[in-house]
This record gives sequence, C-alpha cells and structure tokens, in this order.
Amino acid sequence: MYFKDSSDRTIPLEKCIALIFTNNKDPLRINLEKIVSLRNTSTHFITEDYERVYAPLFQACVINFTNKIQEFHGVDITESIPQNFLTLSVNLDDLTDEQIRAKYTPQLAEKLIIDRNDIEITTEKTNHKFAITIQQNLYITKKKKDADFNISVTRDANAKGNIIKELRDPSNTHKFSFKHLMEEINKQLKDQNIPFSHSNSSGKSRDKFNTHDLNEFIKFYNMKKEPKYSYEHVIGNSTQYSYSLEAVNFIVGEIKKKPERIISDIKKANKKR
Repeated sequence: MYFKDSSDRTIPLEKCIALIFTNNKDPLRINLEKIVSLRNTSTHFITEDYERVYAPLFQACVINFTNKIQEFHGVDITESIPQNFLTLSVNLDDLTDEQIRAKYTPQLAEKLIIDRNDIEITTEKTNHKFAITIQQNLYITKKKKDADFNISVTRDANAKGNIIKELRDPSNTHKFSFKHLMEEINKQLKDQNIPFSHSNSSGKSRDKFNTHDLNEFIKFYNMKKEPKYSYEHVIGNSTQYSYSLEAVNFIVGEIKKKPERIISDIKKANKKR
C-alpha cells in the first residue's frame, strides 16, 4: 500500500495489516503479526529446528491466504497450485527444552523455547486461523493404487515394526462429530464461494448442505468403512463415528465438481443399490 499523496512512499506492513484486519483479536491478524515479527528478527535466529517451532504458523498463513484471495479477489488458488502443494513438508520430531539448550547458545535457545511456548498457548486460545498443528499419519492398505509408496513386510528384517490396526488418538485425527462435519462443509463451501444448491421434487431450492445430504454422501462413498475418513467409537452396545478433515476436503471437492446436481445424482445412485 502507498501513501495517497506520495506514491513513492509505502505504508509499513504492520500498518497494512491493521488497516485491513481492524480487529486486533482476530487470530488471522495475530498470525500475520507474529510472522512479521519473526521476519524482522529471523536473520539472527534461523536454525535447523526453525521449521519445527514455526511451521504451524506458516501452514495457517498459507490456508488463510487461499481463503482471503478467494474472498477479496474471487481467485481460486487451487486452480493454479495443486492442493497438495499448499501443505508444508516439515520435520515433525519432538523438540524438547533439553535438546534445544544442548544444541544452541543460551540466547538462541531461550528465544526458541519462548516462541514455541507462546505459539502453543496462543493456539489453545484461538483457532486454526492462527496456527495449524501439522502431523503425518501412515496407513497400510492392500490397494496398491491408493498407496503413496510401497513397503514389504518380512520377519527377517533387522528393523522390527508392528502394524498398527487402530488410530491411537482420534481426537486429533478425527475430531469432527456428524454435526460439526456438516458445519465445516458449509463453512468451506461459503469460504470457497462454491454455488451449492439442491432442488427437491416439488422444485423448491436450497443452498445449505444439510444432514440428509451428508448421510447420502456417507452411504454412497461408504465413508464409515474408510479409516482415513471416519473412526468408529464403540461404547458398550453403542457405536458412534467421528470424522477427519480429509473427509471434509473430499466432500467439498466432490461438490465443487458439480455443485448444482451432486446431491440428485448421489440420491439416484443410492436408490439403485
């Protein structure tokens, strides 16, 4: 941004952020201000562990950018950059205080520890617009076409391993209840300006994705049998399901292909089964 009366003078980035995002409690603004602060001091604090401390901030910033460029300019960045290129690839090993202090000078170690703790605390108080926890999950499948890479299992291997048959922490990997899954899908449809609509047999149209639509999707794609989409919680004689962010992205992606007829097509296909 430039001064109106002097086009050769630019407004500082901090001022631009304050002018555009006027709410100083907005997690998106806090994210940008934190990254600007890191930029201003990063020359002195870049280390091999930099990414492990700050990656959640950068990942949130990438997602915020894709949403805001769509909102402000009507540009869908995924049409130019594949979705998988918008996910950061980082070292995800745990980084303890002892490891930091053993590797770096006291000044640098304390800087990393303080920043890491500040990010973690702020993340707990805000939402995914400030920071996104980055993690990787590996699943073993017998469907070769669905695999990202191939492995072989042998009892004679020097390195021993176990095949994990259950997700250990579904509260992190599959955090959406049925209701929250539907709400997140509607939020993504709105954020991405996807013109979803469905007309019933009487010709009445609606633009909200509802519980009936979600049930049709789950049934058609057999999502309750796909570990990457759902997790089964068995409590006594009761069974409940929670769903992953991957389930959100998949459903939104399918709606985006044909937003005005996807539900009608799925319903017809389900009736034929």
